[in-house]
Amino acid sequence: MDLGIKGRHALVCGGSKGLGHAAAEALANEGVSLTLVARSVDALKSAAEDLSARFDVDARYVAADITTPEGRADVLAACPDPDILVTNPGVRQTPADFRTLTRADWDHWFEAHCFSSLELIQKTVPGMSERKFGRVVNISVSNIKFPQVNFAHSHAARVALSGAIASMVRELVAHNVVINSVLPGFFDTDALQTNLHGHAERGGTTYEAIVADRLKMTPAGRFASPRECGDLIAFLCGANAGYITGQNIVNDGGVYQGLF
Repeated sequence: MDLGIKGRHALVCGGSKGLGHAAAEALANEGVSLTLVARSVDALKSAAEDLSARFDVDARYVAADITTPEGRADVLAACPDPDILVTNPGVRQTPADFRTLTRADWDHWFEAHCFSSLELIQKTVPGMSERKFGRVVNISVSNIKFPQVNFAHSHAARVALSGAIASMVRELVAHNVVINSVLPGFFDTDALQTNLHGHAERGGTTYEAIVADRLKMTPAGRFASPRECGDLIAFLCGANAGYITGQNIVNDGGVYQGLF
């Protein structure tokens, strides 16, 4: 299926590995040129060179931390007018008892999971509107649909981002600019493996037991390939996806049991 975006340019956050890289790969396969963002220069350079060689696209990179104002300024200076924006702060969820959270903790999580994406969206969608084409996809997490104990800080920030976006999209869609979020579940990435080992250590159990527990709660019975998320993101960035906007699309192998 030709998504009709060959020759477009995408700014992909967290593009050196994991789900961000999977999104970059799927977009490159459609002939989209790239600006990849992550914190590690070496990982970025390797990813950009690989994508450029395999898909014959222009793949650039910016080493920056988008959860900081300075990092976002560097990214926007390098790529001020993307046609496609994939936000992905790359900050792993860590549990915390809400009773212990300070104002600084709340500020940190909102900066990482809400304000960082909002500023990138705020600065790039005006140009998209003028050019009459824009696609924004935020990589979030599936469990904002069913919040877990000890993750109030993370869920609050991500839900705030979804709420803010819901207020924007009805104005932007008339200009062929749409914004959606994907809510992935268990995808076999380095981040998942780190989380699984962390859960095992904190719970005084084994990695194998944690994996078995996660697979038991997943009707699909497996962890997904990152490509299964990357391809979904690319579809949402396609020329024919301009009627889908303001949606939080769960991609979790059947874990979430709600209708809406």
